[in-house]
Amino acid sequence: MTQLGPGRPRLEPRRREGQTPRAEILDAAAELFTNNGYGSTSTRGIADAVGIRQASLYHHFASKDDILDALLAGTITAPLELAERLAVAPESAAVRLYALARFDVSQLCAARWNLGALYLLPELRSERFAAFRARRDELRCHYETLAVAVIAEAGATAVPGAELLPFRLVESVINIRSDEGTPPEYAEQLIPDAVLPLLGWKGDLSVTRAAAAHLV
Repeated sequence: MTQLGPGRPRLEPRRREGQTPRAEILDAAAELFTNNGYGSTSTRGIADAVGIRQASLYHHFASKDDILDALLAGTITAPLELAERLAVAPESAAVRLYALARFDVSQLCAARWNLGALYLLPELRSERFAAFRARRDELRCHYETLAVAVIAEAGATAVPGAELLPFRLVESVINIRSDEGTPPEYAEQLIPDAVLPLLGWKGDLSVTRAAAAHLV
């Protein structure tokens, strides 16, 4: 029996992805939450999936909600940091929006588990997850601000509400993953490619892709 830490013996050898017990717990929880449902998953089930005692799990997370909160934070931190950096970048709004969309879609596709599907959990409407909702709204606002700027740069007459679409289109990869099991190869480019034309932009996508690649 391997040791998890002083006084915390592991029930069996490590079998989850992750370099630390905390990362293993998150990996197991992500699999169980996305495959079996949040309500149907217990902390004991997560501990069993990792191969540790339930008491050892509580050494890292005080509750199942804390595990979910950590998983959700992991989906939003990197794109929000990029969005904040892009907000002050000198490149055109079209390049910046494409860069954000491509990065965000790539992250949602690359994740081992379809964590974006957790955004639809009714539990997320509670006060416990208010901080996550606020951060996701902040990311959405970055998308909308860039979309409005793209419309202005293009001199286009956009359909009312068009600035709301890029964020929703990017997150459509979550449903694609849910339907198909694994993210299709086309999604990482097709979805970002579709974002700018929605806003009346008619530039050269190949040039924009190349410029956006330097920003990410």
